[in-house]
Amino acid sequence: MPPNAHNPTRPLPAFQFTARGVGPGSARESPRIGQHFSRTQRRGVRLREALIHGALLGCSLLSILTTIGIIGVLIFETIAFFREVPLWSFLTDTQWTPLFADKHFGIMVLASATLLTSVIALLVAMPIGLLAAIYLSEYAPDRLRRLLKPMLEVLAGVPTVVYGYFALLFVTPLLKTILPSIAGFNALSAGLVMGVMIIPLVASLSEDALFAVPQSLRDGSYALGASRAQTVTRVIVPAALSGIVASFILAVSRAIGETMIVAIAAGQTPNLTLNPLVPVATMTAYIVQVSLGDVPTGTIEFKTIFAVGMTLFLITFGLNILSHSIVRRFRQKYE
Repeated sequence: MPPNAHNPTRPLPAFQFTARGVGPGSARESPRIGQHFSRTQRRGVRLREALIHGALLGCSLLSILTTIGIIGVLIFETIAFFREVPLWSFLTDTQWTPLFADKHFGIMVLASATLLTSVIALLVAMPIGLLAAIYLSEYAPDRLRRLLKPMLEVLAGVPTVVYGYFALLFVTPLLKTILPSIAGFNALSAGLVMGVMIIPLVASLSEDALFAVPQSLRDGSYALGASRAQTVTRVIVPAALSGIVASFILAVSRAIGETMIVAIAAGQTPNLTLNPLVPVATMTAYIVQVSLGDVPTGTIEFKTIFAVGMTLFLITFGLNILSHSIVRRFRQKYE
C-alpha cells in the first residue's frame, strides 16, 4: 500500500505548474515567467496588428485619394472648358472640329463612334462568350475545363496595341475581299477585334455565375425529366442571370474605354455616322490624338480632352451603377 494512503494528516509534497510541466518547484517563479512571456507576446501581437492595420488603411486611402484626385482634375478642367463653350452646343452640335479654324464641339460625333464600335464588339462577345461559358460550366469534363479556361483567358493578356495592328493589317484586308467598298480605317474591323478581346471577360464572369448555381437545382430538373439543354436554358441560365448581365455590362464598359484598337484601326476622322465601313473617331481615339504633344497646354483644344474624359467617365460610371443595381435586384440566394 502506498505511503500516506490512509494517513491524511501527513501533508503531500507540493506540485506546481512550471514552465516545463507539472512537478515540484517554486510557486513564485512560475507565475512571473508566465506573466513575462505573455506580456511580451501580447506586445508583439499588438505591434504586428497595428502595422497590418496601418498598411491596409494606407492602401485603402491611397486608392480613394487617387480616385478623388482624378475626379477633381476632370471637374476642374471641365468647368474651365465650359466657361468658353456652351453646354448646349457641346451636347447638340453635329460637328467635332476643335483642331480646325472653324471650331465645333459636338460630343455627339465622338459618342456615336464609340457607341458603334462598342455595339459591334458586344455582338461578337456576348454570344460567343456566353456559349463558351455554358460549355465550360455544363458540358466540358473537369480536366478539359481546367485546360480550356486558362487558354481562353490568355486572350485577355494580349496587349491592345497588338490587337490594333491585327485589326489593321489582317482583319481589314480580309474584309476588303468581302466588302470592297470598306475603307482602310473603319469601325467594323476595330469592333470585331475589340469583341474578340472582351470575350474572356464575358466568358469568365458568366462561367463563374453559372458554376455557382447549386447542384440541387440541376438534380431537381433532371429528376423532373428535363434534358440537359432544357436544364441549361430554363433553370441554370435564369438562376445565373444577374451575373451574366453584369458580365455584359462590364464588357460594355471595357469596350467603351478601349483606346489602342480604335485609335489604330478605326481612324481619327470625326464623322457623325452609323456606317461601320467608314473611318470614325471615338472619344478615346481623340484623347490620344490631342495628347501627342502638338496642342499647347491651356488652350481650348487642350481642355477638350478633359471634357471628353469627363463624358467617358460619366458613361462608364453610369454603366457600373446599372450593373450593381441589376445584380442586387435579380440576384438569387440559395441555401
